[in-house]
Amino acid sequence: MSAVLTRELRKTYGEKPALDGVDLDVGEGTVHGLLGPNGAGKSTTVRILTTLLRPTGGRAEVAGFDVATQPRQVRRHIGLVGQHAAVDELLTGRQNLELFGRLHHLGAAAAQARADELLERFGLAHKGPAKELSGGMRRRLDLAASMILAPPVLFLDEPTTGLDPRSRAEIWRAVRDLVSDGTTVLLTTQYLEEADQLADRISVIDAGRVVAEGTPDELKAKLGGDRLDVVIHDPERLAEAAGIVGRVTSGPADVDRDTRHVSAAVSERVQALTEVLAALSVAGIEAEDVALRRPTLDEVFLNLTNTGGSAK
Repeated sequence: MSAVLTRELRKTYGEKPALDGVDLDVGEGTVHGLLGPNGAGKSTTVRILTTLLRPTGGRAEVAGFDVATQPRQVRRHIGLVGQHAAVDELLTGRQNLELFGRLHHLGAAAAQARADELLERFGLAHKGPAKELSGGMRRRLDLAASMILAPPVLFLDEPTTGLDPRSRAEIWRAVRDLVSDGTTVLLTTQYLEEADQLADRISVIDAGRVVAEGTPDELKAKLGGDRLDVVIHDPERLAEAAGIVGRVTSGPADVDRDTRHVSAAVSERVQALTEVLAALSVAGIEAEDVALRRPTLDEVFLNLTNTGGSAK
């Protein structure tokens, strides 16, 4: 069953389309990543799905309820963590959670009990005001506040922006724990590694449309499986090296002059590696390093969004 479903979802501002027919199907108990460049429509999609914005056309359902005709039911079944911390920095973590509980119409005793449970679950033992918390702990407090009513669907709109790697890893662990308990997460992020680590499926959105969808491995496979990377010693011979790599691999080679990298997709990895090194040696081109690897999600993202979706 779908926890989030959209069909031909549209939003226009005047004559400018922000969303131009977005289709999403997010399975229950999964993490679904929504990736795209700035202005692609990610946050607009989240705002519509959380009833903060009305769509211009199409339909959208969250937890089985229509966002346009049943917004109250939708709100009862969702949590939202936006791009900026929403906690009161003068209150303690416990006070913040109790406040959110009372705003959700829990009684005083129920709000206190839920706050205790969430403080323990998210490892928030600090007793001082929230302003004394690290960035990662404030985001964990945000997550805890969004779970006051244990909603089945949680929207995370770039939840780790600005956090250091350690704090980001803490948020990832918290998200995984929530999903293991049955929560469905729709995640927007600028960090491709984050989507690779967390998402069961990913939708890439560009110019208001979904241009590709699949698991991280399926999206990486669109670039041709394995990649061969060669670092050339002499930057003046990069173009010549790229020609050799391209001929051996029967496809175009990418060149990064700053790092002196030549990269190409390969099918027969060991054979390609052997033939490229032999051809470079014959040409007298020194390779400082060589490696075989899978494509990264960053490369998939750049390929899909730079081509306007032709790689769909």
